[in-house]
Amino acid sequence: MKARLERALAARRLVVKVGSSLLVRPDGTVRRSWLEALAHDIRAARDRGQEVTVVTSGAIALGWRVLGLPRRPVRLDEKQAAAAAGQIRLARAWQAALEGVGLEAAQVLLTLADTEDRRRYLNGRATMNTLLRLGAVPVVNENDTVATTEIRFGDNDRLSARVAVMISAETLVLLSDVDGLYTADPRRDPRAAHVPLVEAITPEIEAMAGGAGTGAGTGGMVSKLAAAQIATRAGCTVVLAAGAVERPLTALAEGARCTLFLAATTPRRARKEWIAGALAPSGTLWLDAGAVAALERGSSLLPAGVTRIEGRFEKGDAVLVRAPDGRAVAKGLVAYDAADAERLVGARTEEIEARLGWRGRDELVHRDDLVLL
Repeated sequence: MKARLERALAARRLVVKVGSSLLVRPDGTVRRSWLEALAHDIRAARDRGQEVTVVTSGAIALGWRVLGLPRRPVRLDEKQAAAAAGQIRLARAWQAALEGVGLEAAQVLLTLADTEDRRRYLNGRATMNTLLRLGAVPVVNENDTVATTEIRFGDNDRLSARVAVMISAETLVLLSDVDGLYTADPRRDPRAAHVPLVEAITPEIEAMAGGAGTGAGTGGMVSKLAAAQIATRAGCTVVLAAGAVERPLTALAEGARCTLFLAATTPRRARKEWIAGALAPSGTLWLDAGAVAALERGSSLLPAGVTRIEGRFEKGDAVLVRAPDGRAVAKGLVAYDAADAERLVGARTEEIEARLGWRGRDELVHRDDLVLL
């Protein structure tokens, strides 16, 4: 258990989810000293070479009092209004805390549709990857001001799992008001036993889930197990831990109690299996022999190696990649729609802007979105 947890916390790419009850006091103000301590944990992770993304709750909890509402809103329009008022305060708090340790915060607001529509998914993934490459800390929240009951994540536990999958993170840390999974609700059952390790989320594990915790948050153990299931299926290990302690990531590294949910595979393998098996191709890209050789060496697919385009597809659709002799060599998610891809056939990288009239991506299919057959 100890070695597995150490490996999880040392992940190259880490997502940390922060619940409302950790960040927001009962009076609706930010726990600034706690947030500043967490920022030091994030700085330490960055100094070790890790890339950290934060998924944060708290906009509604910070905003409803500002608007003079008598209680935490239940109606959707009042939730959206509270989120609009609270989001700017939430972003400002994260910006101040991260700037205090020399890091830049970058706000990212998502809805469920952003993770389910392939075009928007690829755009979001590219933005997040670019932010991490440039050294920023993406601070992600659900876009509560425009989300409706039909497209809402419903809680940021599941949002954090979708974000972890989107950016191929190896580990997701769920910081909560509980220190892990128990066989029953420990607040009601003194016989409840802590579960330190979950190798698979079975019906027996699901039966252990209870309801929501404190008044500030909306997620309970049910949503945390749902998040763990989403993440572990995609190759992301999940750590569920109490976050109220100062510097919670340091506390975990020093042996604080938690529950570790093991990933069934790796993020890279899970993504490749999804592209290979779950998506029907909408078109075909024909390559020259040099481009085929480059793909087999692990390169991305550049427009220069494409000789012909077939089919009608949109950006983000799956396409089949064929060699000159017709052999299917790969399948991937294309970065351009068919009309633009046609304009780029045979184009060198420096010609992309001239052919399209705007500067697009260098790769027709990036190697992270490509699987050899």
